Amino acid sequence: MHCPYCRHTDSRVLDSRVNEDGSSVRRRRQCPECERRFTTIEQMQMVVVKRSGVVEPFAREKVVSGVRKACKGRPVTEDALAQLGQEVEETLRASGSPEVPADDVGLAILGPLRRLDQVAYLRFASVYQQYESVEDFEAAIEQLRAAPVGSPAEDQPTA
Repeated sequence: MHCPYCRHTDSRVLDSRVNEDGSSVRRRRQCPECERRFTTIEQMQMVVVKRSGVVEPFAREKVVSGVRKACKGRPVTEDALAQLGQEVEETLRASGSPEVPADDVGLAILGPLRRLDQVAYLRFASVYQQYESVEDFEAAIEQLRAAPVGSPAEDQPTA
């Protein structure tokens, strides 16, 4: 760890504390060269494994961007999208796995999006679950009608 003040290549850890949710570690450090103190935060790097096998870092903004497209023209605020992105990230981090399949990211989006806006949910699900016919939409709509928002069945994928 380089000192942010004098760029010395070493530092001494004075104190370490784990964040409440266990997702990061806060370390208080001191540079042996200039003796100034600074804080670092270490966080687990979560990566997404795509269907093609390509691995890329998880990006909450990418989740929000995809959901924003499904919400186009709908009465959904940027704050609601940001909250959805945070909920998806927290769900994925709670799995404890540093590598998350892309399918799991999509599944983590469906539940919160359904609660946020059912039309946007259908738009997103139609792409994510690759609806191929009107019957696929009809089945998804029937499932929405059968399981009210907030019921345990709501987070189950359709079709």
